[in-house]
Amino acid sequence: MKESINNIVPTIRSYFRILKLAKKPSREEFLTIAKVAAAGILAIGIVGFIFYVLMDVFPQMII
Repeated sequence: MKESINNIVPTIRSYFRILKLAKKPSREEFLTIAKVAAAGILAIGIVGFIFYVLMDVFPQMII
């Protein structure tokens, strides 16, 4: 029990050290990250839609 507590304290200290180094992103950084995330979501959606069309709609068009 004591060993687990002794292992937790340095871990928590390292978390606080990382939080002290972190900073709030500027508006420009945030917008860049949001654009990249939106592009990724859009790309995954397009790929999913293409698979849907190929697997569901396209076979019905052939028959």
